[in-house]
Amino acid sequence: MAVLQSKAWQALLFATLAFAANFSVWTLYAAVVIPFADQLGFSLTQLGILLASPMLTGALSRIPAGLLVNQFNTKNLFCLQMLLCIPPLLLLPLADDYNSLLIIGFWIGLSGSSFTFGINYINDFFPSKNQGTTMGIFGVGNAGAAINLVFAPIIIELWGWSYLGPVYAIGLIIITSLFFWFAPNSTVKKQPISVNLNMQFNHLFETIKNLHVWALGLYYYFVFGSFLALLMWLPYYYMHAYQLNIMRAMAFTLFFVATSSVVRALGGWFADKYGGRTVNWSVFWVCLVCLFFLSYPPTTMTIHGVHQDVNLTISINVWLFTALLFIIGVAQGFGRASVFKVIHDQYPKNTGGVGGVVAAIGALGGCTLPILFGISVDIIGIYSASFMVLYGVLALCMMAMYLAIQAEEHQKRIVEAKRYNFLEDDNL
Repeated sequence: MAVLQSKAWQALLFATLAFAANFSVWTLYAAVVIPFADQLGFSLTQLGILLASPMLTGALSRIPAGLLVNQFNTKNLFCLQMLLCIPPLLLLPLADDYNSLLIIGFWIGLSGSSFTFGINYINDFFPSKNQGTTMGIFGVGNAGAAINLVFAPIIIELWGWSYLGPVYAIGLIIITSLFFWFAPNSTVKKQPISVNLNMQFNHLFETIKNLHVWALGLYYYFVFGSFLALLMWLPYYYMHAYQLNIMRAMAFTLFFVATSSVVRALGGWFADKYGGRTVNWSVFWVCLVCLFFLSYPPTTMTIHGVHQDVNLTISINVWLFTALLFIIGVAQGFGRASVFKVIHDQYPKNTGGVGGVVAAIGALGGCTLPILFGISVDIIGIYSASFMVLYGVLALCMMAMYLAIQAEEHQKRIVEAKRYNFLEDDNL
């Protein structure tokens, strides 16, 4: 028993390290694109599309990843995925225009599927009662984005941006080697692909048609998708809304990313103890209040008094802005863990398929939201328009959760009525 527990924690350790490395690669464009945007004069919409390019591939690749983990050795798939992400990093120094950056961004995005491989890899080692906690610990790998915020500006300043991709490629090679040699193999046997492929596709289509899965995906769209979008967008926001230099902008963004990632483990424990849905509902209310204040643009009003006019200025300074972001980040960290706890509880036999679809929908937030941020700021002309977009997304999530709860309660009442023959015809 002690040996099995040791292997389980060893698997969790190396999977989390591998996920952190992949997450840093996936979000690398947060550090790479901003200098290009300033030098080449990209519009905010173009900037949003570039930031979204890795997110799109990462989102779409999570669905086939969810199917593959049920067919093949998950550890080998994880290693193969990391190897596929090394060539675009080596090619990154050759990208010197918009189109080449876009193509490499799509290729780098394959690193986003690492979450699906990793979460299914560790699920093979831990019992159901600990899934929330273990998935929360694994989710701390989101802190891999902090590698970009700490080291990417230093590498760019010391050697130039052309060294950034090769340095990351070397790091990913090292992590892949460590994971391949030291991470234990799962003892869970996979069914032969010839036997199980049609069943997997049927499960996928059934999963996609399930409205409850789409509701879970919408929750994850906010708690994970907006987290991705913010970590990509915040450096630009800090630099232009508050006129900070890139080093300070990265430092403030690092605070948001690190705290949101670290508390995910605690969020998993709360989900195990109090239930995933309770945690989700609490997260949404906290974020709704914070986003209301972040959405309010800097405003100057003139009040016509009895004796003189009174000028009133309302704005959020950089410290209050960061404090509100900190609260949102912590709440999102809790929410990311709780959503997958709900998935494991409600779909124990199809965690890979459902988790892959939900993860893909969530990652699409990292793809679509930066574009919406750029479009909204271009059209409205105020930087806080990006938070107005998030406020609207969250309002939709809360309405979907309310309707899902009502539908579930209604279904329970019908089942209960049938159990007591309340709905049966009385022929007497």
